[in-house]
Amino acid sequence: MNLLISFGAICAGLAVALGAFAAHGLKHKLDESMITVFQTGVQYQFYHSLALLILALLYRHFQQGLLLWSYGFMLAGIVFFSGSLYLLAITSNKIFGPITPLGGVCFLIGWIILVVAGLKMES
Repeated sequence: MNLLISFGAICAGLAVALGAFAAHGLKHKLDESMITVFQTGVQYQFYHSLALLILALLYRHFQQGLLLWSYGFMLAGIVFFSGSLYLLAITSNKIFGPITPLGGVCFLIGWIILVVAGLKMES
C-alpha cells in the first residue's frame, strides 16, 4: 500500500520537475508548439498522479481489487501518453505520436474502472 502512495508521489514530483525543465531548460531549445506538447504531457501526468494518490487511499479504505486495476491503467496512461509527448517534443520524431492515443485509452479505461468500483463500494 505504501508503495502505491510513494509511486503516486514520485509521479507527481516528476511532473513538477518536468514542468520546470520545460519552462526553463527547453524554453530556448524547442519551438512554442513543442513546448506546448511537452506541457500537455506534464499536465496530464500531474492530474493522473493525483488520481494515483487518491486511488491508493481508496484502496487502503475499501480493499477493492478494481481500484488496483484503475491504478494500473492510469499509471500506464502516464507512461504512454505523457511519455510519448515528452519524447515527441524533445526528439521531434513523429514515431512517438501514435503511442499517445494508447495512453489516452489507458486513462479512459482507468476512469471507467473507477466508476465501476465506485458503484460496487459499500460505505
